[in-house]
Amino acid sequence: MRRADRLFQIIQILRGARGPLTARAIGGELEVSIRTVYRDIADLIGQRVPIRGEAGLGYMLGADFDMPPLMLTRDEIEAAVLGAQWVAGRGDPVLAKAARDLVAKIAGAVPDDLRPFVLEPAAATQPCSQTPPDSLDIARTREWIHTGRKMCLDYRDEKDAPSQRTIWPIRVGYLETVRILIAWCELRGDFRSFRADRVVTAEFLDERHGQRVARLWERWLELRSQCTKACEAAPALP
Repeated sequence: MRRADRLFQIIQILRGARGPLTARAIGGELEVSIRTVYRDIADLIGQRVPIRGEAGLGYMLGADFDMPPLMLTRDEIEAAVLGAQWVAGRGDPVLAKAARDLVAKIAGAVPDDLRPFVLEPAAATQPCSQTPPDSLDIARTREWIHTGRKMCLDYRDEKDAPSQRTIWPIRVGYLETVRILIAWCELRGDFRSFRADRVVTAEFLDERHGQRVARLWERWLELRSQCTKACEAAPALP
């Protein structure tokens, strides 16, 4: 996490707290050391953020503190609208609706002279081809990713062979016409990808897998990079 992002997150954590928070509690949520939290708190106070408290007792954010309004450039507006267009056309129903709502909120928040960049953008995504219907609840799957809980899938592969897998969901990949669930598969003891339209049924378990999803994602990226390098290094067939 970048330092600027971490400082913003500290403000957000303090804003949502009902009472004083210790540096240990803040550091645990951000997964950084207590010393880092002390240094960041001191920097925020130096920037005139009204944080009250002291080391060992806890910190609170002044009730009168408010973040400055979000100001977007023309390019930032078009980037946000372009991304929202893509999600509206290819995301699951919950994200698609959120994308459309996001565009409406941006249009309502920007000054009048910037509104045409929202409602009449110069960039656009290609119309989406028909996406196969999912038998997997993608919105609930995203919730299970965030909370680190397991799922049990009845799945059929590209050869229509059935299997049952207990997985640790990591990411939902939104491709042009299909959605892919990247997960750790307990049956294979390895990372696997599952097409959402090939899931027959899915059971959302309460059991937590106990791993940091961010670290699982990093491991998947590392393995993918290694496979790519191995393929590039392999001699070409005559």
